[in-house]
Amino acid sequence: MRIGEILGLLDGISPFELQESWDNGGLLLGEESREVSRIVLSVDIDERMIDDAEEGTLFVLHHPLIFSGLKRLLWNEYPANLLRKMILKNHSLVAMHTNFDRTHLNRYVFENVLGFEVAYCEGFVCMTEGDWESGALLKRIKEKLGLERMRIVGNRERIRSVAMTTGAGASLMDEIDADLFLTGDIKFHDGMKALSKGLVMADIGHFESEKFFAEALAPHLKNLPIPVIIAQSINPFTYI
Repeated sequence: MRIGEILGLLDGISPFELQESWDNGGLLLGEESREVSRIVLSVDIDERMIDDAEEGTLFVLHHPLIFSGLKRLLWNEYPANLLRKMILKNHSLVAMHTNFDRTHLNRYVFENVLGFEVAYCEGFVCMTEGDWESGALLKRIKEKLGLERMRIVGNRERIRSVAMTTGAGASLMDEIDADLFLTGDIKFHDGMKALSKGLVMADIGHFESEKFFAEALAPHLKNLPIPVIIAQSINPFTYI
């Protein structure tokens, strides 16, 4: 199957024009006329995945391997070390990042993983309303995401509205009108700002909240005439 055909299908699922101006989605390695015999879906890519994949594989990733401008390609530096391996194995790469966050990933995690009923979902934010005991709700969220630990900012006895942005969404804090905001990569000063606003925040991890990318996309590709394989890249962090 030609990459151009697959790219058109992916654009129909989640238009690349919806990505943020700073993003770098779309075809990043390869050419549209190239034929591929299998697709691997993953959040990120690592050496093990490249080594294990058959020659000529198309990787469809959430995070762009080429993100900011590359000024040099040194084979012992990231990401050039991975790009070299991919080129030698005739691999190709497409990234679906902020466009897929907007159209699918946030809602998928909110509904299918955390089990919330969406009351509002626009842009990068999903929200629901209800009435929960704070500790029990946070414990449920932690368990459903498989988190070893979860950092919390602020405290409320009852939670009556929950908003979520997968990945790193603390910059959207001023747009959140909810008791509890779930997102990843919360920095110290994000926490201080949330405290001043009376907003409870729970750090659900960047990788941990986006690791469902492949399972969210896979059902849309089930009728392709080539195999679509779900792979899970490594989390670079461990906890002690």
